[in-house]
This record gives sequence, structure tokens and C-alpha cells, in this order.
Amino acid sequence: MVEVDAESEGQRLDNFLIRHLKGVPKTHVYRIIRSGEVRINKGRVSADTRVQAGDQVRLPPVRVSDKVAEKAERPAPAREFPVLLEDDFVIAIDKPAGTAVHGGSGVSFGVIEQLRQARPQAKFLELVHRLDRETSGILLVAKRRSALVALQDQFRERETGKTYLALVAGTWPANKKVIDTPLHKYLQADGERRVRTTTADDPDGMRSITLVKVRSVLPPRPGQGLPAMSLLEVTIKTGRTHQIRVHLASQGHGIVGDDKYGDFDLNRRLHKLGLKRMFLHAWRLQFNHPSTAERVELHAELPADLADYLPGTP
Repeated sequence: MVEVDAESEGQRLDNFLIRHLKGVPKTHVYRIIRSGEVRINKGRVSADTRVQAGDQVRLPPVRVSDKVAEKAERPAPAREFPVLLEDDFVIAIDKPAGTAVHGGSGVSFGVIEQLRQARPQAKFLELVHRLDRETSGILLVAKRRSALVALQDQFRERETGKTYLALVAGTWPANKKVIDTPLHKYLQADGERRVRTTTADDPDGMRSITLVKVRSVLPPRPGQGLPAMSLLEVTIKTGRTHQIRVHLASQGHGIVGDDKYGDFDLNRRLHKLGLKRMFLHAWRLQFNHPSTAERVELHAELPADLADYLPGTP
């Protein structure tokens, strides 16, 4: 029997159980709900039932797979990350490149698992949003469920301001300020996820809006075989998978270092000069504080691995 705490009030039953029964496959969670083995206050329930503080949730015995049990015995290493803001409701960290935000898809652990290990006393730590593994910059983690819901609502309703710094090949046209092109997700033959631009009449296309502002243009460096490049401030109004990467590449100005949508020959030349990863950084984030509703603006300046290798700069 599990009692629902105040932080979980209002959560869907399926989500409550998935969090509580860590390591149990989602398919099994839905199976025990459908079969009636899960009861709330002795009554039958459905997956979309909202739990309330004080509810008594009866659970059947569940077995965690040997693989999951082995993983639990070898937890993620505890790790703290540079903190930009922290209070009783939220932590804003400056995520380094090369670190996934969570485990899965061949990654044993990510930021959230490491942070939970570093803070065993924390009752609630959940990702508010995500960043690609190779993207550095601002990442929000909620410390209360109420904060998680409030912040995710803001992301969904496009009430946040998310601006990235991206270095792209070529000279970006100053008058090209808005990209409003639908995106379509698909799988390659090897199962890898990719995204492409599509047309407005594509039933599987999702409207995607990106705003672009040129911060500076870096001159070509013929001696090193490098073209002119543009440092952009890119603000996304929608949060689609690989949105910035695909939108910029669709205009003929791929992000340098992007191994999926960029210029591979240019990437090789830059790699020899020290740019070891994709030049995309979550630089600025604006949101309403989940408790006070005060507008918050955070900045994470370019990390050294990007700032030090801006071609054409001292």
C-alpha cells in the first residue's frame, strides 16, 4: 500500500506509478491498471485517474527485471553541476556538453540521475525540459511537483523565452529573421531518429517557428580552408526535436560541428582546429517563477570549448 503525498496530488495515476515503480516497464504498469490489480481507496481506477493527497494506492507484487536490478546496484555517480539559480522550487544548471539529461537509448545515466545521487535528501527532482546531449547551457530542474507542472505549462503554452547561440557556416542574410517551416520526424533504415522540413499540407508535419538574429559575422580564413561564418542568436517559439539544427541547415547554413545535419567536410577541418563538438548553446532562458510569477531571466555564457575556438577572433 502506498499513500499519495502532497507533492503528487493531481498527478495521473499512470505517471504516479511509473515514477513510484522505477524499473518496471510501462507496459506492465498499464497492464496492472487495466486488470484492476491497482486500487485507490479500495476502488477500481483507470490510467487517467487523478490521485489526491492521502489516497491509499494498493499495488500488486511487481518484479523488477534482473537487468534493472543490476543497474540499481550500480547507481549513477553523484555529481553536482554549475548552478545559475536555486530556491525551494527550481534549480537552473549550466549543463555541460556531452552529458545526456537522462538515461535511456544506450545511455546509462544523465544529469537527473547524477543530481539525485548527489542530493539523496531531495524528495523531488524532475527535469522540466530537455537539451540534446551535445548542447550545453541552461537546464531547469523542478524541486516540487507544483513547480514542475507550472513550468511545463509555460513551455507548452510558449510563455518561456528560449534563446540559443549557434555558429553556422556562411553569411546569414540579415533580412532572414523568421523561419516558419513544418518539421517531420522519421526513422532511418538503421532506426536512427531524424527530422526534415516538410510542407504545410503534410499531415505528419508540425508547425515550427524559429527567430534568427545575427550577432556577428566572422571573416573567412582561406589559409585554413574556412569560409565566413555567422554567430546567431536563435529564439525558438516551438520546441520540436532538432528544430534549430534542421531549420538552420534547411537555409543552407548548417551549425558547425553538427554531425547529423551539418557540413561534414567543414566539420573535419574545424575539428583539427579544436572545435570538438556542435556549436549550439542554450544561452538565455526567460520564464515566470512558479511560486511568485515574477519574470526570471537567466544567462549562461559560452563555455570555453566554444568561446576559445570562434574562428576569426583573437
